[in-house]
Parts: sequence; C-alpha cells; structure tokens
Amino acid sequence: MKKLLVANRGEIACRIIRAAKELGIPTVAIYNEIESLSRHVKMADEAYMIGSDPLDTYLNKQRIIDLALEVGADAIHPGYGFLAENAEFAKMCEDAGINFVGPSWKVIDLMGDKARAKEVMKKAGVPTVPGSDGVLKDVEEAKK
Repeated sequence: MKKLLVANRGEIACRIIRAAKELGIPTVAIYNEIESLSRHVKMADEAYMIGSDPLDTYLNKQRIIDLALEVGADAIHPGYGFLAENAEFAKMCEDAGINFVGPSWKVIDLMGDKARAKEVMKKAGVPTVPGSDGVLKDVEEAKK
C-alpha cells in the first residue's frame, strides 16, 4: 500500500489515519464544505473537499474512486457505515484497480443476505443461531 484514501470522517477516520501513519503510509482525507477544519482533515497528509454535504461527500462512490485515481491512492479504507458494507463500492474499487480495505465485494454481498449467509455458514460447519432455515413464505409460516 503506497497511499491510502480514507472514505470516512470523524473519530474513525482519525484512527485509520493514525494507524496508517504508524505504518508509514501517506493518507488522503475527504471532506465537505463544513468540515474543512475537522481533525481528520488536519491529520491527513492530503485532504480534498469533494462535496457540499455529508451525503454528497461520503456516499459519492464514483467521485471517491476518481479522486483516489487522481491523487495516486492505491487503497481506500471505508471506515465503518457509509461504504464499508456496500458491495457495489467494493466492486467498483476492484474494477478500478484500487485495493478495498475490507472484505471482498463477494463476501459483502453474501453477508448482506442473511438467509444465504446462514446457509453458507451451516455448509461450512460454523454454528448458527436457531431459527428458520431460509426465507419464510408468509406470516402463517412464521407463526408455525
């Protein structure tokens, strides 16, 4: 990893930036108009305003990937929330040749479907909590 773009804000971004610095990895922060003086912006080696509000900034998948490519970041850490559980974003990173710091898009996609995830875990011999096997058809089946 040569340069890490942190696609999150606040304390989680600060922790990621601090860890990257300890490993000698340069960091890039993103922010919106009202966050220009935020701690994560000041801590990062580089920071770029890419939106006018949080949704436009932290959920703009294509803009985040474009920025990573523009500034030479070869990895993106999504933090938690926002994009961390977004299989589409992880796939977009992969397609752009950027390392997504987290599970592969295939795993994120699988774990997003709880019935499918439970089935895979059972096949792998992982203990699961009791409950229905698969998706229930209707309320009547749930009552049984």
